[in-house]
Amino acid sequence: MSSETRTGRLVLPIVLAVLLVALPAHTADRSLEYAVKATFLYKFASFVEWPQGSFDRDSSPFYLCVAGADPYGGRIQEAVSGQSVGRHPIVLRQLAKAEPQSDCHVMFVSGSASQRTAEALKAVSGTATLTVTDSAISATAGIVHFVIVDDRVSFDIDNVAAAGNRLVISSKLLALARKVNAARPEISP
Repeated sequence: MSSETRTGRLVLPIVLAVLLVALPAHTADRSLEYAVKATFLYKFASFVEWPQGSFDRDSSPFYLCVAGADPYGGRIQEAVSGQSVGRHPIVLRQLAKAEPQSDCHVMFVSGSASQRTAEALKAVSGTATLTVTDSAISATAGIVHFVIVDDRVSFDIDNVAAAGNRLVISSKLLALARKVNAARPEISP
């Protein structure tokens, strides 16, 4: 691991923690809330391990997809512009519907008239896709689910669903989550 990667892995938890604590999501200023959520979408990726074969090359694009409408008014595009995940440049894709062959690494699911949130999540279940949803849009939760707690952006993580998608979420990100759904260890008789 290069020193740049180690430094990035050490700094990112601090940045996420500061965003969680310092940036209130006041109803009067939804633009700040949307900017924070849009930034989280690609920052989460630094805390996730994708399975072998998720990238063709070290410099293959990292696909961040929005399935349904972009509820954040273009802030996702602003947040990811010029950004990368490791050596993978981020490419934003807008999808009308989630499909198993979408090849998205992170998929923000907002739902639409043509595909409800639950249907979109089911379509990519079992694929190496980190799904992200927003409680302000739908109660149906993806692997990461944005919530507002005490006027601040927070998130819950379904680590069981992540494992089902062959994703490993760093303990650093799990520690920042408000709630984590973790698999219960099997007890031998």
